[in-house]
Amino acid sequence: MAQYRLLRIIVLLMLPLGVTGQESGSDASAYRAPRTDSGAPDLRGIWQAVNSAVWNLEAHPAELGVPAGRSVVVDGEIPYLPAALAKRRENYENRLTEDPEANCFMVGVPRANYMPYPFQLVQTEDQVTILYEYVHAVRPIYIDSEHPPGPIQWWMGDSRAHWEGDTLVVDVVHFTDQTWLDRSGNYHSDALRVVERYTRTGPDHLLYEATIEDPNVYSRPWQIRMPLYRRVEQHAELLDYECYAFLEEARDAAE
Repeated sequence: MAQYRLLRIIVLLMLPLGVTGQESGSDASAYRAPRTDSGAPDLRGIWQAVNSAVWNLEAHPAELGVPAGRSVVVDGEIPYLPAALAKRRENYENRLTEDPEANCFMVGVPRANYMPYPFQLVQTEDQVTILYEYVHAVRPIYIDSEHPPGPIQWWMGDSRAHWEGDTLVVDVVHFTDQTWLDRSGNYHSDALRVVERYTRTGPDHLLYEATIEDPNVYSRPWQIRMPLYRRVEQHAELLDYECYAFLEEARDAAE
């Protein structure tokens, strides 16, 4: 076993930089996404995150029912204001009952994109729509359109987008303060603003980046980054996750 591990390390060290990852940076930058009939980069497909960010965006050890995970926060840690940390700790202590997901509420943006369920991107010339398997949530993203005047408090916010080369850049505002960023209690206020970037980096890979800004909770804007993977199995489709029905069954069984 020790010899096998040593051999594997030697092989990995001999590989060119980037081979052990999703793609090297040069390969990703050279990739040109296929086009829709309107000439826009084609993002259509069923995609899914394969990581443990839904449990905690920051690095975390394994626990019972929780896989270990590296941080998807670009600088490692979320830059909370000192006054906001107490609420973060309170959320963590009450996570099993107070997490909006535990109550089958919509989980908001960006969390919806790294839930452990796939989602589908549907695309027309002036709109991209995201269909989520979780609670059948539907999120319209309007291209080259202005946000409506606020304040408005929506669970999934209001999404308006434009193209920057092959990247779809989505500005999301008008949030409620009722959603969390993950199951560990990382949170935001209704002043949240999220700027997402969706970039095809290969036939079956989509780079997802989100810059998160909330002056009520964080000391500065911060960013998460992760690959999303295309579901390529035969007959891939969104199935049903009837969260509300499951919750009612659990409550009935507890009575």
